[in-house]
Amino acid sequence: MCIGLMSAVPAEGLFFVKRLARVHTNPRSNPSLYTGRVEGAEIVYSISGLGKTNAAHAATILIRDYSPALLINFGAGGAYPSAGLTVGDIMVAHAEIYGDEGVLDADGFHGTEYTGIPVLRKGRKKYYNEFDLDGKLAKKAVKSAGSAFPHLPDTPKIRAGRFVTVSACTGTRERAAELQETWGAICENMEGAAVAHICALYGIPFIEIRGVSNIVDDRDRTKWDLELASENCCKAVVQLLKALKVS
Repeated sequence: MCIGLMSAVPAEGLFFVKRLARVHTNPRSNPSLYTGRVEGAEIVYSISGLGKTNAAHAATILIRDYSPALLINFGAGGAYPSAGLTVGDIMVAHAEIYGDEGVLDADGFHGTEYTGIPVLRKGRKKYYNEFDLDGKLAKKAVKSAGSAFPHLPDTPKIRAGRFVTVSACTGTRERAAELQETWGAICENMEGAAVAHICALYGIPFIEIRGVSNIVDDRDRTKWDLELASENCCKAVVQLLKALKVS
């Protein structure tokens, strides 16, 4: 069995693009796909495109056509100020949350549980906004990521926590504080909950790793570093692949 990898855009996975072979598919109906081996592991890597719909589509194709033993979603993400992280640090999800599915009422925002309608039923399990990820995989990702970087004063921090998936990237400090307080999350992204949703639907173990590209605040692109976030994240993913091979 292979391991499925996913990122939203090519820049987040250049390490893998350079080492894997392109699968020739119809670009109008499928995400970009690459296959090969990394650290002895058989890999299928999908570049899904931005947002939840593209991510869910790509995850479904990976699962349907390649039957991965597990799926790793990776890339860049914005850390909330209270997380205590800096650009280039590494974040590992132990839960993924749909941050803006629900009801905006007179007294504020409520998640989908407020409606009584889950976004997914799997057996007796009802999923509303939140999807718990594979705890053993998350711990392994945190542990293995530590060996990706030399022990220097500027070594990236590695932190596990709750991730929020949003449809609109946050561009104000006020909105960042609101989302962090509502969900107790350390960061936001635009795809993860949709991938977690599909993996829960099909019973596929799922892990998400992101590098901090920016601190979510009043929007200022001059403070972002997507390249560093993506590079560090790929290093962490490679270390996880090594750890999975050993186990």
